[in-house]
Amino acid sequence: MRLSILVAAATAAILAMPSTAQAQRVRAGVLTCNLDPTIGLIVGSQQQASCVFDPSRPGAPNERYSATLSRIGLDLGVRAGGVLVWGVFAATSKLPPRTLAGTYVGAAGDASIGVGAGANVLVGGSNRSVSLQPLSLSGELGVNLALGVAGLRLW
Repeated sequence: MRLSILVAAATAAILAMPSTAQAQRVRAGVLTCNLDPTIGLIVGSQQQASCVFDPSRPGAPNERYSATLSRIGLDLGVRAGGVLVWGVFAATSKLPPRTLAGTYVGAAGDASIGVGAGANVLVGGSNRSVSLQPLSLSGELGVNLALGVAGLRLW
């Protein structure tokens, strides 16, 4: 009986390996976005940004993007701007140029009274193959509370 349980567990582990290998991501670089000021509109907001992708691959040039960060959910207050820094994760660090262009969605939250912080975890880009994970919390000035779903469009 114990042997059959061990065999079943080993078989399950072996069968799971390919999907685990596919799910593994490498850090392809860092995306830094400078956010424009915005006003929360209770049920959502939009904020413009200028972003720079710094690839981790040696010798690869930086890429500049324009961006719109949208939030749907509770969003109250005024933000004077700020900086978001994400780790860019993909199946490979050898991303073709402009791979980050596209739409990302995920969860978001931030709060500030004077100086504040926030975090956004987003998935999207070319065929939803890129994930953006916060490396540092956004630094922002203002009075604000925001929780909900975030969207980021890079172009």
